[in-house]
Amino acid sequence: MIVDCGIYRDGRRTEGPADFSDALDEARATGDAFVWIGLHEPTEKEFDLVSSEFALHPLAVEDALRAHQRPKLEIYDDSLFVVIKPVVYEPKSDTVSAGELMLFIGDSFVVTVRHGEGAPLAAVRSRLEAEPEVLRHGPTSVLYAVSDAVVDHYIEVAAELQIDLEELEAQVFAPTGSADSKNTAASIYTFKRQVLEFRRATNPLGAPMARLSSAGVPFVDDGSQPFFRDVNDHLTRAVEHVEGLDRLLSDILSAHLAQVGVRQNDDMRKISAWAAMAAVPTMVAGIYGMNFEHMPELDWVWTYPAVIVLMGVAVAGLYRLFKRRGWM
Repeated sequence: MIVDCGIYRDGRRTEGPADFSDALDEARATGDAFVWIGLHEPTEKEFDLVSSEFALHPLAVEDALRAHQRPKLEIYDDSLFVVIKPVVYEPKSDTVSAGELMLFIGDSFVVTVRHGEGAPLAAVRSRLEAEPEVLRHGPTSVLYAVSDAVVDHYIEVAAELQIDLEELEAQVFAPTGSADSKNTAASIYTFKRQVLEFRRATNPLGAPMARLSSAGVPFVDDGSQPFFRDVNDHLTRAVEHVEGLDRLLSDILSAHLAQVGVRQNDDMRKISAWAAMAAVPTMVAGIYGMNFEHMPELDWVWTYPAVIVLMGVAVAGLYRLFKRRGWM
């Protein structure tokens, strides 16, 4: 559905025709205005009228309707098509979800299509309307403001994930160790999936931002390169942060698996030590339990207590040996 439709002239929102087709004609007639239409998960029927009035390329329209696109920038004859994936951090579930923003930039118009509940554009529109000096740059200002808001939020989400990672790291490296290694491994893997979702939003956006930072992109104001370079710089910081999180998660998972292996080795040493101590009396009792008539020491008075003492001394000696070596 159409969330908002506004006509902007000289950096300020002005009253104009309610119909966006008439608003576009008026904006193009004056030459110093543009129309900004915002849509949220439009149906094919709803978007047909918009695409026909603004002469949007059918391939870009198909991408905007189907969503599930990678961040990209595509140049068509009558418009510029940009896909950005905003991310949202849910503190209650400690999860990251990604939405999609599509922007059509053309002659005196901007069409934004949003999929998902994340990154509503109302705040971006309000901020721009409060900064007429930025809004005077036309549709380029909308593209800059949207990309800047999304990339800045990347850094905030990365900071939240860093806090969660530190908590997970403290859990893995606790002195007492993790009581449930399966749950710990599952938590690390789930966290890694969240980081992967984040990387799918940040990494592919680097190429479009680098292209917007250079001159010669159609429908983009020539004086906007420094602003997009600033966005690209923030994006690089976010990407590096995400890459660092991914590397740390891999290291934590390796350390956790190593700890599990060490604990298993400790358990095996303890089991082996107890088995060795049990084997000595079992062997002695087995020898003296054989049904042979002629065996040494059978007629001695002190044979039975001597054998008991011998087994006890042997087991005690093995216990001290294993204890000294840290097996017990």
